[in-house]
Amino acid sequence: MALHIVLFEPEIPQNTGNIARTCAAVGATLHLVHPLGFSLEEKYLKRAGLDYWPLLTMVEHPSIEAFLAVHQEKPLYYFTTKAPRTYSEVTYPEETYLVFGKESAGISESLLVKNKQRCVRIPMREEARSLNLSNSVAIAAYEYLRQQSFPFLQGTGTLHRLTWEA
Repeated sequence: MALHIVLFEPEIPQNTGNIARTCAAVGATLHLVHPLGFSLEEKYLKRAGLDYWPLLTMVEHPSIEAFLAVHQEKPLYYFTTKAPRTYSEVTYPEETYLVFGKESAGISESLLVKNKQRCVRIPMREEARSLNLSNSVAIAAYEYLRQQSFPFLQGTGTLHRLTWEA
């Protein structure tokens, strides 16, 4: 699987910690694009990620420009409330980069207008400004995983103390 979650200049450590946990649980690579609004040593970040940090593949990039210089030709999908189509209208290729902007401002409109065909949104009520960043990442990641038939993920669960009836 080649799912990449990209956070442009994330500001809230708890969101990034939750996203790191999601990435670890599904095998996605997390790309953090600086500047960050927190230290990677921050206790809230570590607490939100729990004990999943050893499972995580994380890559840091010094700036959005540096990230794009290396990944510009990759299949990048920009999540924004401003997009004309929804995330579920896209057929994601095996290698996919799901890109999210910072909590306070999203992704720069100058970047969005250059990539209209790769801009997608998660539907919500008109009166709502946006969803929480970590929730948005989870929604997007699981749509990608659904389309790929949940590769490398556990297909069934097991009860700990009881058994299912036959």
